[in-house]
Amino acid sequence: MTARPDDSAADFDCLVFIGRFQPPHLGHLAVIREALRQARQVIVLVGSAWQARSLRNPWRYEERLRMLRSAFEEEENARLKVVPLLDALYNNDVWVRDVQRKVRDIASPEHARLPRIGLIGASRGQSSYYLALFPQWESVSVPLVEGISASRIRDRLFRSAASAEDYLSTHAAHDLPPGVAARIRTFLDEATYGQLVEEQHLLDQYRQAWAQAPYPPIFVTVNAVVVQSGHVLLVRRTAAPGKGLYALPGGFISPHERLMDACLRELRERVRLKVPEAVLKGSLRGQRLFDEPHRSWRGRTLAEAFYFALRPEQQLPQLKPVKGGDHARWVPLADLDPESLFEDHFFIIQDFLGLPADFGGR
Repeated sequence: MTARPDDSAADFDCLVFIGRFQPPHLGHLAVIREALRQARQVIVLVGSAWQARSLRNPWRYEERLRMLRSAFEEEENARLKVVPLLDALYNNDVWVRDVQRKVRDIASPEHARLPRIGLIGASRGQSSYYLALFPQWESVSVPLVEGISASRIRDRLFRSAASAEDYLSTHAAHDLPPGVAARIRTFLDEATYGQLVEEQHLLDQYRQAWAQAPYPPIFVTVNAVVVQSGHVLLVRRTAAPGKGLYALPGGFISPHERLMDACLRELRERVRLKVPEAVLKGSLRGQRLFDEPHRSWRGRTLAEAFYFALRPEQQLPQLKPVKGGDHARWVPLADLDPESLFEDHFFIIQDFLGLPADFGGR
C-alpha cells in the first residue's frame, strides 16, 4: 500500500497519467504508485476507451477499469480518479483539448489557489510523447520497468488458449498484478476471446504470405464516406477480422487502377449503390490520406478516403444486396458508435464531418 502524503507536504495537488492499459501491468502500477506518493489526487486517463475489440484493444474501458481498481487498496482507490478518454487519431488538438477539459473538471480548485498539476509517465515510450503535449503542466518522469511490454503480453495471450494458459501459469506474475491475471483468466472462457484468437491466426497467415519480402509491405486501400440526409453508408462485416462490426465501403486497389476509380468500383461492385457515377463524382467534397501507423490489423496500411455529400432527398439511394458479401445499410449519424466501427473508420468519418470528440455522448 502506498503511503498517503500529508496534504501540506504533497508535491502536487494532482498528477495525471495517460495510457491504454491493454492490459494494466506492473509497469503501469509503478507509475501510479509513484503518483500516489507525490500527489493528493491521481487522475488516470484510459485511452482508446470506446474502440471496437481487436488484437490491439482486446478489453473495453469498463474491463480495464475493474483491472486497475483490483490492483489497489481502498484508500488508494479513493484518491484515484479513473476516466475514459476517446481517441482522436487525426486531430491532436481535439485530443489535447479533451484531456485538458477532463483534468480541469476534476482538478478544479475548491479555493482561490490554483492547483499544482503535473503529468506523470514512464521515461520512454508513448508516455514521454504525451509529456511534451502539455507544457502548462509540470512533467514527472518515472524510470521504465524493464522487460514488461503490453504488446508482448497480448501476443502470448492470443497466440492460442494453450499459450495463454502457459503464460498465466509461468510468467504472468512477473508482468501482471494478481487481480489483473485473475480477470484475464476469466476472459479466456468468453466467446470474445475465441474470436480474437481466430483473428490472430488469420494475421499470422497473412504475415506468412509476405515473410519472404525484402521489406515489410505497405498496403494501399480506399474507403468511401457517402453521406446523405444525415445518414452515412456503412457495411456490416460478415467475416473476421472485425466480424459483426460496421465499416466504410472500400478495399484494396488493383495494380493498374487509380484511387478514385478503385473507390467507385467498390461502391458499384461491393455495395451496388444505385447512384450514377457522374452524380457521385459531382458530389465529391473531400479526399484525404489516413495513415495512423496502427490503424489496421494487417500492418502498415494507408487508406485514401473520399467524401461524397449527396444532395438531400426524401428517399435514401437503394442498396442491392451482394451474394456472399458484406451487408450495406444507411446508418443515422446520431447512431454512430466507435465501439461498433472497424479499425479507424469512426475517426475517418469524424475527420470529414467535423464531429466533436464527445460525439454520441462519449
